[in-house]
Amino acid sequence: MANHRVHVVPVVLALANPPWQRDVWLDPSEFENIDHVFHTLFDDFCDADEPERFLGISLRTEEEVTLMRALGVALNAAAAEAPHDTDAEYLQASAWPEVVSIAGRLAQVMVSNDLRLLSCGQHA
Repeated sequence: MANHRVHVVPVVLALANPPWQRDVWLDPSEFENIDHVFHTLFDDFCDADEPERFLGISLRTEEEVTLMRALGVALNAAAAEAPHDTDAEYLQASAWPEVVSIAGRLAQVMVSNDLRLLSCGQHA
């Protein structure tokens, strides 16, 4: 689980952070961009369209699955507003604030679940 999750959590955190998106994604010298986000969340380490399959792999709880599905819907809505598939188009999409909002909730849940697991592990 950890090796999948270690890729998913930073991407969700980045989606929750508009200043990061502007500073990093819009800088052509940086590796990370919206394409990286879509590959991570839809292809490589999760499937935001059908996240149930990743429960116990990159997602820990049903709440994470529900939020990831909502994030996938919001990302797909933003994609529909980005005809040239550029990072700038995504950030200007009317659906983008919803992406940021859901990602913020999901990031909080994922980090809380990870911290809870860590603290339980230390006392076990």
